[in-house]
Amino acid sequence: HIYTVRELTRDIRALLEKNFGRVWVCGEVSNCRLHGSGHIYFTLKDEHSQLSVVFFRGDAARLTFKIEDGLQLNIEGRISVYERRGAYQLIASVAEPVGYGALQLAFEQLKKRLGEEGLFDEDHKKPIPRFPQRIGVVTSPTGAVIRDIIHRIEGRFPTRLLVWPVRVQGEGSGTEIAAAITGFNALGADGPVPRPDLIIVARGGGSLEDLWSFNDEAVVRAAAASDIPLISAVGHETDWTLIDHAADVRAPTPTAAAEFAVPVRAAPELRLAELATRPRPALARVIPHRPVQPPPPAR
Repeated sequence: HIYTVRELTRDIRALLEKNFGRVWVCGEVSNCRLHGSGHIYFTLKDEHSQLSVVFFRGDAARLTFKIEDGLQLNIEGRISVYERRGAYQLIASVAEPVGYGALQLAFEQLKKRLGEEGLFDEDHKKPIPRFPQRIGVVTSPTGAVIRDIIHRIEGRFPTRLLVWPVRVQGEGSGTEIAAAITGFNALGADGPVPRPDLIIVARGGGSLEDLWSFNDEAVVRAAAASDIPLISAVGHETDWTLIDHAADVRAPTPTAAAEFAVPVRAAPELRLAELATRPRPALARVIPHRPVQPPPPAR
């Protein structure tokens, strides 16, 4: 039997797909390119061989990190043949960085890119007002975080709080948080809801996945662009998210954010009392030694 090229290529494709099915392959990424269609094409190689890989648009959209040259990846996919070129390839569906969690890698990649844009520069940090009249709080309206913030501020220096309720975890929560920060900045000073002098963005502790909304690029950009000074208070002291780098002040906990936001009421009161008593001893020293001026002569 004399095959046509097409027949032979199809038979080879059928053999490969039947005998290999789904496989995991490890290698280094090179020649990576993103097509306008949304597909990702690259070569996976080791010191001896190389393999063509394609992530079609649907699977590529589910990646949490950016595939780029030099990454070591474990990839799951199915072996097939691209008949037009007669080349076998791996049609990938899942990719995992070797020695690096996918979310952690995505965190580092985005941190580097936004840092290079200057979003985290210290020159852009604004001072926190000492006596804010209104504080905007972006957090879940239920749970311990908002109760802790209210309790601590009431105990230190009672101040008006404006709560913008958002989801702090799950799909779409990053969009809500970014919209809340932008929304507070859009308020007018004389409107029905007055503009706050300070914003606190807060959430309790959790895993990297739980806190991922605060690594959302839209959230980080909204925090960096805020004209209102902003304190980030996400997670515990050891938890760092990208909004922490963009905020004007990073608080280790939501309770600490409340302490940063307002002073203890007794402190300024004592200071005022101290200042009020200062002129009296000074006047007592000056007045007795002041020479008495004689009255002007009568005309």
